[in-house]
Amino acid sequence: TLPTQMSLFIKTIIREVGEKCAAKGQSVSETLVAFMVKAVVLDPRNEFNVDQILTKRDVQNLIQLCVTRLLDTTNPSLSTIKMQVYFDMNYANRAELLREQRRVLEGRLAPLVRDITDSRPRVQDEMMKLYQMIVSYMLLSSGLGSPTDIEVVREVTAALQSVFPQTALGAFISLSKKEKEQQLKNLAMLVTGIRLFNRDCGKGGKGIDDLPAILNEVLPSTTRTIEDSLNTCHVLAHCYTALLESMHEDQHRHRQLSSFKLKEALFNVRQYEAFLCILMSDAITGAQEVEKMNVQFATTMEQLKNTIQNKVSVDTKEVFPLFVAICNMWTGFQNEILLLSFLSNMTNNLQQFLEAQSQLFPEEVLTSLLEGVTVKTDEERIRETMETRVNVSDFENQEWLFPETTADFDQLLIQYHGFCAYSIGVKGLTLPGNPAIGILRHKDRCYIFSSKESAYIFAQDPDKFIQLNVEKAKEHVELIHLLELHHHFEYLAPYTQARSADKSLMKPTTKRDSSTQTDTHILPPSIVKSYEWNEWELRRKAIKLANLRRKLTHAMQTDLSHLRRENSTQVYLPKDVSTQTKHENSSNVPRPQVFLAGLRGGSSAATRMVKVDLTRPIDET
Repeated sequence: TLPTQMSLFIKTIIREVGEKCAAKGQSVSETLVAFMVKAVVLDPRNEFNVDQILTKRDVQNLIQLCVTRLLDTTNPSLSTIKMQVYFDMNYANRAELLREQRRVLEGRLAPLVRDITDSRPRVQDEMMKLYQMIVSYMLLSSGLGSPTDIEVVREVTAALQSVFPQTALGAFISLSKKEKEQQLKNLAMLVTGIRLFNRDCGKGGKGIDDLPAILNEVLPSTTRTIEDSLNTCHVLAHCYTALLESMHEDQHRHRQLSSFKLKEALFNVRQYEAFLCILMSDAITGAQEVEKMNVQFATTMEQLKNTIQNKVSVDTKEVFPLFVAICNMWTGFQNEILLLSFLSNMTNNLQQFLEAQSQLFPEEVLTSLLEGVTVKTDEERIRETMETRVNVSDFENQEWLFPETTADFDQLLIQYHGFCAYSIGVKGLTLPGNPAIGILRHKDRCYIFSSKESAYIFAQDPDKFIQLNVEKAKEHVELIHLLELHHHFEYLAPYTQARSADKSLMKPTTKRDSSTQTDTHILPPSIVKSYEWNEWELRRKAIKLANLRRKLTHAMQTDLSHLRRENSTQVYLPKDVSTQTKHENSSNVPRPQVFLAGLRGGSSAATRMVKVDLTRPIDET
């Protein structure tokens, strides 16, 4: 099929580009090459037409352009694309990360769980082995302590025996597989809760780290690291923006700075800033969760201590839910440690994509370029335009939104990642928009601006400037992801999918085979039995009804039939009927009976024979 041939053709191009880059000593991933192929094809300066089949010469030209851009490691644009691909391939939100962690943990425990649920012990040694496997499961599932530490194993065994003695193995073995798995999970939570309670009482807790204390120490450090990185990229973004504005205002400055890749550098730090903001948001959410869990953990532990109070025996209905609650909260602490480690690694790994900045703009070069240039921060730009706002009466067919007149104003989905919708296509700048000026709603999409003048110019012909932004994104393909312009490039199908379909960097057009089935008669039948399509049949019925109008019905009533009615039914009584068939008859004649006597001779010489006829007469028969 054509799509299959196209896919194979594109994979061939990706493979050739990767091989040529590897020959030059640059290792690149298929995803990065696929993104670069898309970038080269989109760029109008390369004069590729996506609606036409590429010739052999076009293919070679495409491959060479891709290789050239992938080998240009000093270009901030390449660093930005690499950063986008890395973040898109490796970042996961809290829910996805924890879901993956649970899946990995269940996969590691699956062989042990299978051995426990499939075990059918018959002798005492096999029972002991099964119990030891259950102890191992309790330890490994909680992640509290090393399974090779004898003291930890003894502590887990003692906690398990208090809620699940070895005598209960018989009932456990008789359960179904699913019931065994559920009981193992319940026992693991109880055992973990008991160990945490003993640790808090100073009677155990071997191998259990103080996770709340660790989190309280590491969280501020991680947040500070992200903040420092944000401040660094803010300073660079403000400097690059000031230089680009000076280029637009002064032709001499334009000639002086045109050789520098300032726009690419600005897009690079803006993308870095956007990713750091996502990580910072996750870190703040984690800090809030930790603070909440610290209070809940202390409260639950105090409630558990008050419930037990050195009692010899307590009601399991009271303490078991508390043990489970403590276990769940401790699991929450473990999850926050995992999330914090993930955020820290992502922050450190993103720094490598700013290396091109230091090579292009060393500190002394940047300082010399900024001589005589006024650098404004994003906050200063917004403060300067706080008192200016759009006059709605100047526009008849445009809808403007303002904070005081719009419900959930802060929840509006702003286009272009909150940057000025006018400055991107016209100046190639990513200036922060000020919602106080007014938000233009055009075709169910919201746009903000950095100044009142920009808002007025954009509102005169929004479609024109939107198309200018799309063309600018074609020249600088990293803007597609930075400005969230994926809906403008849906006609370009992705080449290879090395990631899940819910990601947005190379999101494909989702297709699938589907079918539906409906009931044969989902509604009750509405057939009119008296309907006739034949005209002559309708005429016959009409005549019949007309004749009935001339008919009369007579009735009379007698005293005997007053208030009652006699019914009679006449039937034909059954009759005995017979038929006669042919009658068989026969006649018989007497049987001849003739006897001869004297044939044997006698004393005389001559034989004398006597014939006696005994046949009956016919009339006697």
